[in-house]
Amino acid sequence: MSQALKIARFALLFLAFPLFARADGSGQKMPQFDFTDPLTISQVVWMVVIMVALYVVLARWALPKIGQLLDVRAAKIAGDLKAAEAAKQAADQAVRELNSTLKNARTTAQAEIANAVTQAKAKAAADAVTLNVTLEQKLAASEAQIQAARQTALAAIAPVAGEAASMIIQRLTGQSADQEAVQRSVHALLHQGEGE
Repeated sequence: MSQALKIARFALLFLAFPLFARADGSGQKMPQFDFTDPLTISQVVWMVVIMVALYVVLARWALPKIGQLLDVRAAKIAGDLKAAEAAKQAADQAVRELNSTLKNARTTAQAEIANAVTQAKAKAAADAVTLNVTLEQKLAASEAQIQAARQTALAAIAPVAGEAASMIIQRLTGQSADQEAVQRSVHALLHQGEGE
């Protein structure tokens, strides 16, 4: 049913209502329902015109604009929620990558140190059989070799760990990391326990 037909029905019902209004005890109709008075008819006609105009303005202009605003706001909120979820997932992935990189770096360093220790001890044991006199010198050389291997391993790991830490910081904060501070932190982490 079209809007115009609905409005016409409403207007007819509204105009027909006073015809069925009861008279009071004196046999006269109430003045606001006296349609023999031209003033009452003009008031009713103007009221119907104003109501139809108000309905048209609301239905054609105001309500669609409000609906559009609500749709835009809902889309913006949904977009913000998606962006926040994506940022959270990226941060979680970055933390996982950092933990994995650090674990791999430690494992590699420990394996290289263990390998260097094994090689140095084997060489020292072989030299001790034949060179008992120079055992102390060979032992000192082996310890220096172990330390050098450790330093070499740590020196090889430090740039990788620093680069990974800088990348993670940039992903998490969106800003470039202070390279000096990153290098100091990586150096402190890799060399912790050396004095023990």
